[in-house]
Amino acid sequence: MTQEELVVKMFKALGHPIRYKIVKFLLDGPQCVCKLNENIEFSQSNLSQHLRILKDAGIVKGDKIGLNIHYSLTSDEIKKLFEAADGVIKARLKMLEKEI
Repeated sequence: MTQEELVVKMFKALGHPIRYKIVKFLLDGPQCVCKLNENIEFSQSNLSQHLRILKDAGIVKGDKIGLNIHYSLTSDEIKKLFEAADGVIKARLKMLEKEI
């Protein structure tokens, strides 16, 4: 797979509101899948599908700790990506406010 294809795969994975919410939740650090299930209001099987897509895209990883799986971001670069996106959106919102 080319670098371009991997980037597109990553952005496609992040393009779903539930997966975006999962990653935002993981920005503060690793979380047990049980905590994700409490905060992301979907069935366990639906959550598992979203986590698989994020794993396949290289965004999250799962580590088994005891009986539970704890998910975390694969790198700090993901956090930087979200910070950059927030900065872009804040600038866009300011620009839209000026237009009103």
